[in-house]
Amino acid sequence: MSISGRRKPPLVAPKRTRGALAKPARKAKVKPARRTRARSRNPVVRLFGGILRWILRLLWGIGWRVTAIIALVVGGIVAYTYTTLPEFQALMDGRARGSVTLLDREGEVFAWRGDQFGGVVTADSVSKHLKNAVIATEDRRFYLHPGVDPIGIASAIRINLSEGRGPLSGNGGSTITQQTAKLLCFGVEYDESQWASEAEYVADCRRTSLWRKAREATYALAMEAKYTKNEILSVYLNRAYLGGGAYGAEAAAQRYFGKSAASLNVAEGAMIAGLLTAPSTLAPTANLARSQNRASVVIGLMRRQGYLSDEEAAVALANPAELSEAAERQAGGYFADWVMSSGPEFFTRDTTEDVIIRTTLDQRIQTATEEAMRYIFENKVRDGSKAQAAIVVMSADGAVRAMVGGRDTRVVGAFNRATQARRQTGSAFKPFVYAAALDLGHSSDSVVVDEPYCLNIPGSGRWCPENYTRDYKGRVTLAQALAQSLNIPAVKVSETVGRDVVRKVASDFGIESDLAAGPALALGASESTLLEMTGAYAGILNGGSSVTPYGLVELKLMGEEEPLMGSGGGIGERVIQERSARELIYMMSRVLESGTGTRARLPGREAAGKTGTTQAARDAWFVGFSADYVAGVWMGYDDNTPLTGVTGGGLPAEIWQETMVRVHEGLPANPLPMLRPAPRPEPVQPLPRRRAPVASGNPIENILRGLFGMN
Repeated sequence: MSISGRRKPPLVAPKRTRGALAKPARKAKVKPARRTRARSRNPVVRLFGGILRWILRLLWGIGWRVTAIIALVVGGIVAYTYTTLPEFQALMDGRARGSVTLLDREGEVFAWRGDQFGGVVTADSVSKHLKNAVIATEDRRFYLHPGVDPIGIASAIRINLSEGRGPLSGNGGSTITQQTAKLLCFGVEYDESQWASEAEYVADCRRTSLWRKAREATYALAMEAKYTKNEILSVYLNRAYLGGGAYGAEAAAQRYFGKSAASLNVAEGAMIAGLLTAPSTLAPTANLARSQNRASVVIGLMRRQGYLSDEEAAVALANPAELSEAAERQAGGYFADWVMSSGPEFFTRDTTEDVIIRTTLDQRIQTATEEAMRYIFENKVRDGSKAQAAIVVMSADGAVRAMVGGRDTRVVGAFNRATQARRQTGSAFKPFVYAAALDLGHSSDSVVVDEPYCLNIPGSGRWCPENYTRDYKGRVTLAQALAQSLNIPAVKVSETVGRDVVRKVASDFGIESDLAAGPALALGASESTLLEMTGAYAGILNGGSSVTPYGLVELKLMGEEEPLMGSGGGIGERVIQERSARELIYMMSRVLESGTGTRARLPGREAAGKTGTTQAARDAWFVGFSADYVAGVWMGYDDNTPLTGVTGGGLPAEIWQETMVRVHEGLPANPLPMLRPAPRPEPVQPLPRRRAPVASGNPIENILRGLFGMN
């Protein structure tokens, strides 16, 4: 029977524990309830919070994807750029033009032109001081970054913004690798058909923009992958422009200090490293003091970064770098410019090769000439005067030994008044008038009358020349007329021998300018350069043969033994007879002894020359020679303003005398090769009448008186 309402008994008996007491049942672990974020009851706050969280999730989602895409693109560009990079050795010399090295007559370097490259150097071969100075100045984390320095970029942007500039203006934060990439123009080679000039090509390579910065960075990263750090630094040290036409550390070391880049001391290395910021402005040949100040800043950076001890830095600061003698001469100045302009263009101005030119320059004479110019202007020219002067010194064969084309003797590329200024010659032209007369049979003793004289010139009317002194000397010899620079006798002689003859003699002696057609030809109405006039006088000294002034002796390519060309000047054809030239030298010596050029006399040495002063004293000349050298001096204003109180026998004669005294220091006093006129016979003096002998009473005495004339 069933029992309704009762629970059925379990089929299995309950488990019983053994022992007296049963263990209490283990409590089940209860997990703490998860804390729920307290939610604001403000629905507006909850709304904005949700939007902000959605935006952040969106930005993160977009950001990492965009970053990944950019990384892939940059990686691809870097990988492609890597494949286009040439071998390390091909990147050293990046010049589009070659260099010209000029040697003096002794074979010593005195000037450079073009893009100078001294040879390949490496980061390991240059002086450690130069290497450390470059790193300390340009990129102190060079060995730590991968080609781009984010810390440097951030610092540069901060500095630019703090100074009120744009983020990319001023400091760029570029690493040495990035600067090298820019020097390589990102692999774009110069092509004449694509660029109007090399300068335009370089300017385009140096342009700064956000796009160019990005390109620069990717190229730098590719370089870091392709080359070692020292290889990149080596390219930089060979490619960087360092002022004065010097490309690369070796060229700069030779250019400024006359030594190799491996031998630079701390001060010299710091000076070259300091040029990287502004090479043209900071070049020591442009402003040594400014360059030394910049070097002191670099030394301070080297000391703070641990490249120098305090003692080493103090020594370097106390002994700043000084220029070599060749560098102090400002790259040869006017003489070097003249040689470059007179040589073949494809081997001088536009050479693509490295050329060596041996010249006629004598550095001792050049220094003497420059010192003479400075001495006169510092001591005998009034302060504030803008008058200019030029000097040329040459040998009798036309070899130019020195040249100064203006008061500022240390210049490059300046207007050269010795070769480029065509000025009226005045009475300095008169020796060619008398040369023509002597060659036609006249002599220094020939007589001409200095008196009022007029000519009727077709189309111009009556012309009456006057002497500078406005008086007349009467009967004078040709020697006296030349010594006193009398105008009327010169015109008379010119008209007697013929203007065409005078013009031909002057032209054959080397005066290439158009010579005046009228009678004023004899008074120097024609124009000429100082170089031409000095060369023409050299023809008189050498015995009457023409001379072509020259400065280039030999031109050859660097590394070659055989010259490509030799001298283009020297002694040419005979113009007047040697006897005539010797007699003319004597006449010109009278100019210094008793004529208008007495201020030019050389103590203990024979010399000859001629003064020249043009109308209204716009030009003043003195050209003359010793037995060893010919020198010409011109003085005037560039704008043709008349000189005040200056004639050829004044300051130009003093400049000439000062120059020639210095030039002849230590040389023997050789006599001039002149033909002195035979001495005139003295008038015969009547013999004194003897008194008749007085007879003596002594016969023996009378016999003695008769035999010996005793009285």
